Amino acid sequence: MTHPDTRAIHAPSGGFWRRLRALTVKEFRQLLRDRSNLAIGVILPILLILLFGYGLSLDIRHANVAIVLEDGSPTARDVVAGLGGSDYIEPTYVLAMSDAEGLMRARQVDAIVRIPVDFSYRLAQGNATVQLVLHGTDAATAASLRAYVSAAIAGWGQRQADRAGRMGPAAGVQIIDRMWFNATNSSTWYLVPGLIVLIMTLVGGFLTSMVIAREWERGTMESLFVTPVRTLEILLAKIIPYFCVGLLGLLLCVAAALGLFALPLNGSLWVLLVSSMLYLIVALSLGLFISAAARNQFLASQIAVIATFLPALMLSGFLFDLHNVPIGIQRVASILPATYFVELAKMSFLAGDNFPLILRNWSILGVEAVVLITAAWLRTRKSLDH
Repeated sequence: MTHPDTRAIHAPSGGFWRRLRALTVKEFRQLLRDRSNLAIGVILPILLILLFGYGLSLDIRHANVAIVLEDGSPTARDVVAGLGGSDYIEPTYVLAMSDAEGLMRARQVDAIVRIPVDFSYRLAQGNATVQLVLHGTDAATAASLRAYVSAAIAGWGQRQADRAGRMGPAAGVQIIDRMWFNATNSSTWYLVPGLIVLIMTLVGGFLTSMVIAREWERGTMESLFVTPVRTLEILLAKIIPYFCVGLLGLLLCVAAALGLFALPLNGSLWVLLVSSMLYLIVALSLGLFISAAARNQFLASQIAVIATFLPALMLSGFLFDLHNVPIGIQRVASILPATYFVELAKMSFLAGDNFPLILRNWSILGVEAVVLITAAWLRTRKSLDH
């Protein structure tokens, strides 16, 4: 009598390939039926490569620079004329330094170029200076702008030397630069506020995206059908614990930022707390909506990564300056709540309170919170009704 294992070992090779083919076809059919896996495996890589290739860039395009021309002589105007001759800088002429500082505080310009009133006289003496003030909340943009402005003024010096028939650039113009809102020019000061946003996004959007889906998978959601609880009560019960966890994470992040990384807190602590609570409510509501719609923990987690974490990482202004991306990407970023929280967090730590901008961002986050809470309520209510 032949042992079963021996028959399996000496089975014809054709049976192996037939079974392998059948199993492979079955797995392909399951893959094609599961649209979530197909989207993650095919569509997501295409979106990422297009986003990084065309949408995001470390290069500066049309950076707004305020020019304060206190010396109105033709020589002074000729010096700054080169700043408007490329796609890198978009000059804005203002009458006084106070006007330029107001634009800088409102983040309407990224730098200020000031030509002092005695520029022409000091140029004749061989020791003229040009003041350059840079917005330091984005260290990479500030460094690029410093290089562009220096190159433009050096180009003017080279043209002057060519006209005079001299070898080498003309001497006598020195750029004195100063960094606003990031005196140490540290990338840590720029990155830490954005990391707080990512942590709030993970707690609010990613963790809560699985709470209702977990109930559906375990079958405990059906048990709620025979109880007198209401949809709003279910949502609040899901939100409150994670809201407390998010606030605890926020306090730990702020303590680390101030104690470990020595970040300044130029704004008000209460403004940072209110901003964080608003954003946390938005993220929690979005996570609950994803959870109610997916009903599957794995699918909900994948959607949450795509809809919350990746946009917060790449399209919020955390890593890339949104002033330098195409207008289409800017429109998409203007919808994302993380964009406004990144701006509020950086403002609170580095720039100080700017209440017109604070109130605008609070209003947008408040509207998004109401919309997402309503959407989560309607989706959960529909699930309970059915």
